[in-house]
Amino acid sequence: MTTTSTAARKPGGLRVGVQRFGTFLSGMIMPNIAAFIAWGFITMLFIPAGFFGADSPFGWHWAPVAEIIGGGGDSGVILWQGAMTAVAEGDGGNILAYVGLVGPMVTYLLPLLIANTGGRMVYGERGGVVATIATMGVIVGTNIPMFLGAMIMGPLAAWITKQMDKLWDGKIRAGFEMLVNNFSAGILGMILAIAGFFAFGPVMLGISTVLGAAVDWLVSLQLLPLVSIIVEPAKVLFLNNAINHGVFTPLGIEQATETGKSILFLIEANPGPGLGLLMAFTFFGVGAAKASAPGAAIIQFFGGIHEIYFPYALSKPITILALIAGGASGVTTNMLLGGGLAFPAAPGSIIAVTAAAIGPGVWNLVVVYLSVIIAAVVTFLITAVILRASRKRDLAAESDTFGAAIAQTEANKGKKSEHLSNLAASAGATGAAGTTATAVATAPIQNIVFACDAGMGSSAMGASVLRNKLKKAGIEDVKVTNQAIANLDGTADLVITQQQLTDRAKSKSPDSLHVSVDNFMNAPQYEEVVEMVREQKESGE
Repeated sequence: MTTTSTAARKPGGLRVGVQRFGTFLSGMIMPNIAAFIAWGFITMLFIPAGFFGADSPFGWHWAPVAEIIGGGGDSGVILWQGAMTAVAEGDGGNILAYVGLVGPMVTYLLPLLIANTGGRMVYGERGGVVATIATMGVIVGTNIPMFLGAMIMGPLAAWITKQMDKLWDGKIRAGFEMLVNNFSAGILGMILAIAGFFAFGPVMLGISTVLGAAVDWLVSLQLLPLVSIIVEPAKVLFLNNAINHGVFTPLGIEQATETGKSILFLIEANPGPGLGLLMAFTFFGVGAAKASAPGAAIIQFFGGIHEIYFPYALSKPITILALIAGGASGVTTNMLLGGGLAFPAAPGSIIAVTAAAIGPGVWNLVVVYLSVIIAAVVTFLITAVILRASRKRDLAAESDTFGAAIAQTEANKGKKSEHLSNLAASAGATGAAGTTATAVATAPIQNIVFACDAGMGSSAMGASVLRNKLKKAGIEDVKVTNQAIANLDGTADLVITQQQLTDRAKSKSPDSLHVSVDNFMNAPQYEEVVEMVREQKESGE
């Protein structure tokens, strides 16, 4: 299946480059979010201030399990045999204390998972193995959780491995491939681990210290809310995962390890601004935006798929100011009242936020809820003013900006034979003004892929919607899946993305037919896809 266009805009540019880099950063974190959540729950339950700890705010001390799992319990008193212990300072001198799960997970497990994922992204399994070995040197060469070090050393080690393999590619005698591959990877991993211990580790420790000091400086001067000026516009450009998991999560984990919670986990993940924006469109929007906003609000707030509100903001860019104000208000609330999360809220739904906020105590949960409410109210009020001010112009327009795709589809609709050309028109919607595009299906569509930045949230929702539409149409043999744009391998017959991400998808899967949509939840192009597939099935019978 091919897509051709006249005067088509070349995929690329600064926006695509930034998105690609951001996706790479978040791609190391997102697949391992379950491990972060597991660590967060263990921490929330079993550390001394946790639900079942010795200092439980609810009085639910579960002795001696909390002292074993959370760590710190005196093995000479508890007498649980076989568990790992380490020398620690007790009330009457040194004791052999249980190591527990909390410390080893945040020190070793999580950074090594990140490094392995980053290595695999660069050079497959071989890159992941060398990345893990090298990062171990960075970890033991410092005395803090080395997330940033893992995010740098992991991909770097894999890249070095890739370059090393090029040196003797095709030059190894038959029968010696396994010997050379294993020994070369092992020796390189050893060298990088030693280098990481003596050189890379201390450098990353310094960088982490500087970044942590910068955050503390912003908090001390009460300037942290200004970060929203960067975060909120970047989110609607689909850099949300890069910001949250590539920047705030590593710094937040270090902060949470020391204090039990971190405000950084809520800067991007707060669902309040998105909720406020969507509710304003619900009451004061026009056309398709008004009709679809209530459902989008439910999905965003309870499902945590923030990408669903991005098209609403992009349809009226001035509303980004409302998002900035709402985000800053939420950050200010948490900063002044001491709110934070014990672990990353992923996805950023109110359910995940609640689970991560309740661990540090009931008051912390109240503060976090208050930050969500204030962020939503501020965003709602400012967006409402903006929408009310432009309401007459929006109603007078022949088609509102959000519903442009619907109007175009209706105008182009005709006989069944025109469905493919209609799809081509929607696929070319991301081109420059006046650009025309023609898509030609050279093979039956059997594999449809929804692609988004992380391949987990919004694309999964879109795939589910189209899958149900195909099922209702009696079409059962078409595969509809979702994945990250970075993982597109060119095998998809049809790739569906949101408009801001189509250029990147085309570069990863140039031979597929590409369709751009404004909103994964209720895009009118889905009907065109269903009709086109049905037409192909009927013509093939």
